[in-house]
Amino acid sequence: MKKIRIADVVEKGVCLLVMLLVLIPFFWMVSMSFKTEAEIMSFPPTFFPKEISMKHMIAIWKRIPLLTYIKNTVIFAVGVAFVSVMIDSLAGYAFARIRFRGRETLFSLILLTMMVPFQITMIPLYIETFKLGILDTFVGLILPRAATAYGIFFMRSFFLGLPKDLEESARIDGLHEFGIYVRIMLPLCKPAFITLFIFVLMGNWNDLLYPMMMTSSTKMRTLPAGLAMFVGEGLTEVGPSMAGAFLSMIPLFVLYCMAQKYFVQGIAVSGMKE
Repeated sequence: MKKIRIADVVEKGVCLLVMLLVLIPFFWMVSMSFKTEAEIMSFPPTFFPKEISMKHMIAIWKRIPLLTYIKNTVIFAVGVAFVSVMIDSLAGYAFARIRFRGRETLFSLILLTMMVPFQITMIPLYIETFKLGILDTFVGLILPRAATAYGIFFMRSFFLGLPKDLEESARIDGLHEFGIYVRIMLPLCKPAFITLFIFVLMGNWNDLLYPMMMTSSTKMRTLPAGLAMFVGEGLTEVGPSMAGAFLSMIPLFVLYCMAQKYFVQGIAVSGMKE
């Protein structure tokens, strides 16, 4: 019993330490958002602001079209998340449940694309969207990210964990594959849907390089690309940058709090089965 209690204390202590290491940067960002310029530049630095200032919050609203950037980010990130989740789930179901020639080879090729850095494909992607005439549009932002290798892998792992008796009974009753997917599989994969939706939404919400490459006008900029205006070659405006990062984090934090139950359930159930 004593050994068990010591192990529990050590385990909780390690978890607490990891939690602090994760949370301290976020607390520091919030603290910097409400500090004055003098306190930001002071040494030694202070963790909590001595004087709460709203100067940086007001500055970002005045200097950049923040509402436009937020609107663009919502359309881009949510649009990609919806489209990607639907296509990834269809592909994941096909690779997990439908037998066809070359299935394993094709799935392996899709997984190999996860090893290709975006910096290698960014120039061909830019030329392709330019030739198609969808550069600097929401279609040009959403379409290239309509599906992801990770999303297909994630949904395939979830579908592999479901009992095969469900679809076999449906086939006996005369349902075709798409009917099985819509009527039986979709209601069961709600946790995985929400989990993948959050993953994709977070990745695109915080993305900087891709939106900057695919947009050329200020009216189409996303929030991270707009906040990059405060970071220059010789000078970085720390206060406004931290304030903007704090504002951009709030929607994701609220979304995660609302969907936390499904998020944890989706991770636990999928289990990355083979």
